[in-house]
Amino acid sequence: MNKTKIEWCDYTINPVKGLCPMACSYCYARAMYRRFKWNPEIRFEPIRDADLPKKPSLIFVGSTMELFGEWVDASWLDSIFRSVEDSPYHTFIFLTKLPQNLTKWNPFPRNCWVGVSVTRADMFDDALNGLDDIHCSKRFISAEPLLQSLIPDGLNKIDFSSYLAGTLDWVICGAQTPPSKKTTPKLEWIQEIVEACDKARIPIFLKNNLTKGLPIDRPFYKPIPLSGWDDNFSWELRQEFP
Repeated sequence: MNKTKIEWCDYTINPVKGLCPMACSYCYARAMYRRFKWNPEIRFEPIRDADLPKKPSLIFVGSTMELFGEWVDASWLDSIFRSVEDSPYHTFIFLTKLPQNLTKWNPFPRNCWVGVSVTRADMFDDALNGLDDIHCSKRFISAEPLLQSLIPDGLNKIDFSSYLAGTLDWVICGAQTPPSKKTTPKLEWIQEIVEACDKARIPIFLKNNLTKGLPIDRPFYKPIPLSGWDDNFSWELRQEFP
């Protein structure tokens, strides 16, 4: 269990350790394994109650491992979900790049948020299909790193919000780490997502690594009053929760 710099959760925990077989070019975990020479063997360390914080928290499970791949033994996931059910005062967040495998564990414990990582439109389409019938507390997508527009072929911006509504309870959007000019998402891609979420009334969480490319104004920021005067306020990046 680790306190984390990931803005949308309080802690991360990795009961399945080792080098994930999914070789994404932008994977920060693989870079950490190389840098710190961690043990690459895939292995399981059950979650203990003593590992968990005392106060209710948002806990991201599997921040360095794809938990829904064939390399994770089914009994390990069974154990993880039992631990989740035994701690109903915490919210456990699961994120996968393999939405087609989520149905094997449906329904999830009630204190789970289940999400799918996407970087482009075709992945987004698969994510929604994979999440449609999943039963959990909240369903979401994490568009990080956002590498292309998420609007699928044949769909226009006007209908994009309807496409989101009904399946998603939350959307996260971010840039590749470390950010660079080459990997910074286009402003129009981010704006498409934010405007669609607003129309569908879906909370949007914009990660801090987007700030260099975003104008400090609506719809990316919200005004925060500093006093009783209407014109005395600061702008705060929209980091909403479901």
